[in-house]
Amino acid sequence: MTSRTDLVEELMGRFPHVPREAVLKEDLLRGGLAFDDAALTDNEHGDVKPKSYFIFSFDHRTLPELGTAALRRPPEEIVLTGGPYGLRRTVVSVRTNPSSPYRVGTDSDGRLRLFLDGRPIADVGLPPMPAYYRHTLANGKSVMEVAPTIQWGYLIYLTAFRVCQYFGAKEECQYCDINHNWRQHKQAGRPYTGVKPVDEVLEALEIINRHDVDRASQAYTLTGGSITSQVNGLAEADFYGQYAQAIEERFPGRWIGKVVAQALPRADVQRFHDYGIRIYHPNYEVWDKRLFELYCPGKERYVGREEWHRRILDSAEVFGPRNVIPNFVAGVEMAAPHGFTSVDEAIASTTEGLDYFMSRGITPRFTTWCPEPTTPLGRTNPQGAPLEYHVRLLEAYRATMDAHGLSSPPGYGPSGPGRAVFSVSSFMDTLPSTES
Repeated sequence: MTSRTDLVEELMGRFPHVPREAVLKEDLLRGGLAFDDAALTDNEHGDVKPKSYFIFSFDHRTLPELGTAALRRPPEEIVLTGGPYGLRRTVVSVRTNPSSPYRVGTDSDGRLRLFLDGRPIADVGLPPMPAYYRHTLANGKSVMEVAPTIQWGYLIYLTAFRVCQYFGAKEECQYCDINHNWRQHKQAGRPYTGVKPVDEVLEALEIINRHDVDRASQAYTLTGGSITSQVNGLAEADFYGQYAQAIEERFPGRWIGKVVAQALPRADVQRFHDYGIRIYHPNYEVWDKRLFELYCPGKERYVGREEWHRRILDSAEVFGPRNVIPNFVAGVEMAAPHGFTSVDEAIASTTEGLDYFMSRGITPRFTTWCPEPTTPLGRTNPQGAPLEYHVRLLEAYRATMDAHGLSSPPGYGPSGPGRAVFSVSSFMDTLPSTES
């Protein structure tokens, strides 16, 4: 391979049954993209929805290293169409990397394009500023700070607790920058509420509900850092559950309620369900036993991998298997110094985990790993995992789903190339086309 273009086109040729949109999207997610100044937003004062930094940085540089992009935020997402690959509409979460071979800028006709190795390869669409972002809460906070929307407006992301109680080198997941992201925004003087009051969340949702006349928002996700003790006197299930209870009482049935939390004991999981949550994401992070212990030391210490998996299976008896959707971080399987050194071994391990859950009716999903520079694995693996791993994972994911007769999981919007809106990996772009 002599260029990134060669690599992408070689994999498109080798895996023709994987949509070429997904191959390109995975490369953008794993390696990031650069922005010309003309493609940046005017933050909350312009016509383009800016990046909200809703939980992690999802950048390949720290804020001080982003230059103009730290002052004028890049867009939350971009949508790609056309170009020499004939791309169908593809929504991609923005991960900024000033040294990426991918660049968003204008061509000679003033059109916004995606360039790879200096060649235009797609038309670029930017997310319009939603009407509800132009309103503030009574205390002056922005809706974007309290209840940002992602996935082209489909999902409201409620990061209720902006830090994680797995803290320090002996507890933090080795690929996660949630605590650093909190610190960098506070150091930059940006508003970044640590614990979001329930009444502020309800006020922001009221604004969204009033101005989202097209009902683009279909779901909300409650999440934040893991809670190993308490926050405001509440353990994890009751802390996150209080938001769901208040939302469902104020807006019954308006949105699909989801929660991303630890794999909790069955009694706590039942409380999530009783509070009104309908989809539970107890993320298992990485399948391999040795890598889980090394890369998720806090979760191994407090819960342990085997107990974590038992709790996921128990939760399926509460929510139903289809509504338990654990996430894993695709790519850390190959992260040095301890990860697999061959794509074959990494795919075999990941597929073993997929088969374990899918054979029980539970459909995992995944986020494509972004090697953030302040994390241990990001520092030692700035290029992330090989693109071939990500492409073959899409192939293995679809094959395992088909083998177990499963369909796309609920709460992610439509699936299929040209239709999917899930923006932080391509698994929904790869599955058969469905409606929301």
